[in-house]
Amino acid sequence: MEISVFTVDAFTNLPFKGNPAAVCPLLHELSDDLYQKIATEMNLAETAFITKINPSDNFTTGSRFRLRWFTPTNEVNLCGHATLASAAVLFQKNENSVLVFETRSGDLAVTQQGERYIMDFPLNPPAQEDPNDFKDIIKAAVGNHPIQDVYLCSNTKKLMVRLADSCDRSVLTSLKVDPVALQSSERSGRVKGLILTMKGSPDCQPGYDFYSRYFSPWNGIPEDPVTGSAHTVLGSYWSKKLGKKKLLAYQCSRRGGELELEVREDGRINIAGHAVFVLQGTITL
Repeated sequence: MEISVFTVDAFTNLPFKGNPAAVCPLLHELSDDLYQKIATEMNLAETAFITKINPSDNFTTGSRFRLRWFTPTNEVNLCGHATLASAAVLFQKNENSVLVFETRSGDLAVTQQGERYIMDFPLNPPAQEDPNDFKDIIKAAVGNHPIQDVYLCSNTKKLMVRLADSCDRSVLTSLKVDPVALQSSERSGRVKGLILTMKGSPDCQPGYDFYSRYFSPWNGIPEDPVTGSAHTVLGSYWSKKLGKKKLLAYQCSRRGGELELEVREDGRINIAGHAVFVLQGTITL
């Protein structure tokens, strides 16, 4: 059996930046065990598997597909960068302007607009928490740096910690977060991902409204370079704090990536970005 595979860098217009995802368009479903083995072999934050819903469809004319995402250790419910990467792969030859993916998080539509891809995602508002309830994980992540807010999105199990406005961006970018210490500091099951964030520099070009980093050792991802799903939480939080619906975000991992956000009135969020192809090949089984 031969399976086409693409590596796409999402949320960037430069190769080797943004977040790489492996994308496999499949002619038919595979077993969950094989999906996981391929994802473990690819060893990227996510490997995406696209399958046809209607057997008579093809990847050129079809507009609805099934999409699943696997980390090197497990399947996940939502992944932004691998959705963007999957759409980029299909839009190479697909004649539609909008594609819809059926996923664990419901229908996710992606629109191609010039060189950008706009994803229609669920908004995941977090709730404020007492920092003392999460003091071990906060200590493991930021040490003694001052924090301003702690929020938890219970349905995505993402904990968001905002650094104090007195902190410079360099504080966030220079943090050395130990994934083993992070994972061992939180074993209750309430948290599967940690977002660190801080206010941006909207007056300095290109005018980022906020910065972030994201860690998910609980899902086999020590640090994720650019995380669409985390911005379903961040977009909700920062939209309320800054009083604006359109936001420009930068995830300042080592690779880095830019996301354009629009919080909508219908309780969803548009997440837009670019993508770059870096590899095309064949998995032979």
